[in-house]
Amino acid sequence: MKAFKLGILAFGMCALPALSAFAQVSVTIDAAKPGPTINKNVYGQFAEHLGTGIYEGLWVGPQSKIPNTRGWRNDVLGALKDLQVPLVRWPGGCFADEYHWRDGIGARNKRPVKVNTHWGGVAETNAVGTHEFFDLAEMLGAQTYVNGNLGSGTPQEMAEWLEYMTSDTKSTLAEQRRKNGRAKPFKVDYFGIGNEAWGCGGNMKPEYYANLYNHYATFLKAPKGARPKLIASGGNDDDTKWTDVLSREAARGTDGISFHFYTLPTGKWDKKGAATGFDETEWASTMKQTLRMETMIRNNVAVLDKNDPKKKIGFYVDEWGTWYDVEPGTDPGFLFQRNSLRDAVVAALNFNIFHAHAERVRMTNIAQMVNVLQAMIITDKDRMLLTPTYHAYKMYIPFQDATSLPAVVANDAGYTLGATSVPGVSVSAARAKDGKLYVALVNTNPRKATDVDLNVAGQAVNAVSGQVLTADAMDAHNTFDNKQAVKPAPYSAKASGGKMTVTLPAKSVMVVAVEG
Repeated sequence: MKAFKLGILAFGMCALPALSAFAQVSVTIDAAKPGPTINKNVYGQFAEHLGTGIYEGLWVGPQSKIPNTRGWRNDVLGALKDLQVPLVRWPGGCFADEYHWRDGIGARNKRPVKVNTHWGGVAETNAVGTHEFFDLAEMLGAQTYVNGNLGSGTPQEMAEWLEYMTSDTKSTLAEQRRKNGRAKPFKVDYFGIGNEAWGCGGNMKPEYYANLYNHYATFLKAPKGARPKLIASGGNDDDTKWTDVLSREAARGTDGISFHFYTLPTGKWDKKGAATGFDETEWASTMKQTLRMETMIRNNVAVLDKNDPKKKIGFYVDEWGTWYDVEPGTDPGFLFQRNSLRDAVVAALNFNIFHAHAERVRMTNIAQMVNVLQAMIITDKDRMLLTPTYHAYKMYIPFQDATSLPAVVANDAGYTLGATSVPGVSVSAARAKDGKLYVALVNTNPRKATDVDLNVAGQAVNAVSGQVLTADAMDAHNTFDNKQAVKPAPYSAKASGGKMTVTLPAKSVMVVAVEG
């Protein structure tokens, strides 16, 4: 650890330009050609009734000794507020298609206890329901994405839930909401009609789901100005058929088609790979697997461009992230895994991909927010820690609702290990709402630092300042004994001889503001 701390001190003071005559990589940004806005909801989160993702991780109940606000733990709320979470998806996931909303309203001590058959077979107390979810979202200042039950529900049940949430009339359902403590309607920003219809949501074919989507959507009504954007449940992995069918047959009133893709180091579901203790072979394979996201988005966007040339339909990657073998000794149904520096690098690579397709990719939701899969936060009873993925999200806050800018990478030698080769440097640039030009850079090579010449067309670059995230070990991660093992450090550099060079440490994520 001593060498790492010394390195971080160097970054924090002022990183001097490389002495070599030629940088390994050059990045050229054209600030005169603004592109699409990077929707803030690209940084959306996902909270499912799964393991301790909600119960304990977020919700402890008003009577808990853990400090809380109306049942939501204060330490986690504070961390999520600092993250400026723009949107939260709830209640699932696979759980959504077994969730019946009436179970989660009214007095908590009278709510039915069910069995969560998807995730661990544990008791679902329904302590967190509609009112609690919107209370969380409002405290965070986040938009809401509610996923409806198409799999085991009915059009009537779904329509009545939307009425309960949004009606400003004197209907029985609106009055019931008022009796349950909410006078004014809830703000439902997005509403998903089912989830993973190809799998846990019903094992359907896209044509059959398209018919059901149209059927259900017909009855989803809300007051003028309060109708949420509707999301159709789309495909996953390399499949584009769902996007094709839905954009042709279920396009009426559809704001977006969802898509799911998880990064598995081995590419195999039966043996995905470990979250920590992995070797460089699995580091390299993880980079290669996650960069498949670029091809999958590009292929699906091509389908949308053909079927929806007016670009009314968004492509929503509403489940994504790393998925490893569960942590030994934990409940397999809880999907708990450690979160390392590798996860932060994966997150940043995907951010840069989403930015590059900002015209269509208008929302994504990482799986998941707390304690599940690629989580932002890990809790253990009254303790809490922030993960490397949390830090990556926080570093990228300037890109929320920023204007994307073209960024071209040249002379990238790439990162190769055996038969696996990936780009060595990933980059994204944007003009943020504060007027500054921000650049995000990722070095996928876990062994070698890279010098990058940074150019802005038509503009001098005198200095950069921001943060860098790295560590000595590929699987470096924060623990309750050492919560600061992986955290961002300040980074700054000045131009020399009219040349701006930044040094990307091995296995690092960097976000800097450019000073002209």
